[in-house]
Amino acid sequence: MTKLDSELSTIKEETIEMWKLVESQLQKGLSALLNYDKDLAREIVMIEKRVNGAELKIDRDCEDILALYSPVAVDLRFLLAVLKINTNLERIGDIAEGIAKMILDTKEPFKKSLLEVTMVIEMYGECLQMVSEILNAFEKEDSSIARSIFKRDELLDQINTKANELIGSYVSDHPDDMEQSLTVLSMIRRLERIGDQAENIAEEIIFYIEAKVLKHLSKKDKKND
Repeated sequence: MTKLDSELSTIKEETIEMWKLVESQLQKGLSALLNYDKDLAREIVMIEKRVNGAELKIDRDCEDILALYSPVAVDLRFLLAVLKINTNLERIGDIAEGIAKMILDTKEPFKKSLLEVTMVIEMYGECLQMVSEILNAFEKEDSSIARSIFKRDELLDQINTKANELIGSYVSDHPDDMEQSLTVLSMIRRLERIGDQAENIAEEIIFYIEAKVLKHLSKKDKKND
């Protein structure tokens, strides 16, 4: 193994470690939402500091390798992809932290009927699956797994599209739950953005492995590419 190969391997390990931190934020967030666990919500906020530190380190390490080794071809694509994946992961961490703060600001457990009718729990679980699946694609360097993310994001889009109607209907029947309903609507909007970030990561993995740029293609074209 060359010195460059060793450095690239270290970058990959650092990225996977950061990925698992973000994944833990989402896991804790789902549990905190279901169980109204404010201690878990506080842990998510604390983890975000570690995620931010990891992002800065990975950025610096990638920049150092680019400056020292002037990598080309697949090695260059890997580093360029990691720089963007790093940003996407940090944004997912920010979203998880934002949802945790909503849980901390809520005065009582979320109504089970509200969580059920809005499908926010299913949406949260799907986000967690997407982040886990795309990590698997990165670890295995498997672009076919990365492409499966584009289809999974459809469920998030469907729930997000129906959210206003479902929340409006729920509030008309439960006017006293207006504050919680608006909080859940805000969560749904944020979870939909996690799906977008996961798609961005999938595009970067495909770029790294296949040297294909999917950024400006439609979702249908991405799935069929």
